[in-house]
Amino acid sequence: MLEIVAVVGFVVILAAVQVKRTRNRNELERHSISPEDLHNLLASHQDVALFDVRLPLDMLSRSVVIPGAMRLAPEEVVANPSLIPSDRDSIVYCTCPSDKTSRTVLLRARSKGILRIRFLKGGLAGWISSGFPVEPYDKPFHLSQSKDALAT
Repeated sequence: MLEIVAVVGFVVILAAVQVKRTRNRNELERHSISPEDLHNLLASHQDVALFDVRLPLDMLSRSVVIPGAMRLAPEEVVANPSLIPSDRDSIVYCTCPSDKTSRTVLLRARSKGILRIRFLKGGLAGWISSGFPVEPYDKPFHLSQSKDALAT
């Protein structure tokens, strides 16, 4: 009898964890934008701030940005979310699998009351694979930043 109670308890805990993960994922998806939708938004000349929040090594391997994007080091944004404007729509993008850096920046900004922010689903790779333009990025940046600095 004790084993049955333990197994049922374990199954209930696993189900609760899965429900929470699914709910969190769905919440994040509501704050994403597809490359196509971003392209249309930019083409319509809407007042939107676009931020490249890729890690420095990603910048070395692919030194291009989406036209009009401003480069912000992800750990700077996590430390100071007010770098993202709160009075207009903002989009962040990275090149991480599952958009991890963009999601981290998004969650940190939202936790500080910056609600008009979304992340580009698929990041720069998704933008490029959709055939949309990029431009060279030739401004200096520091390589001393690390993924560990993004832990919040």
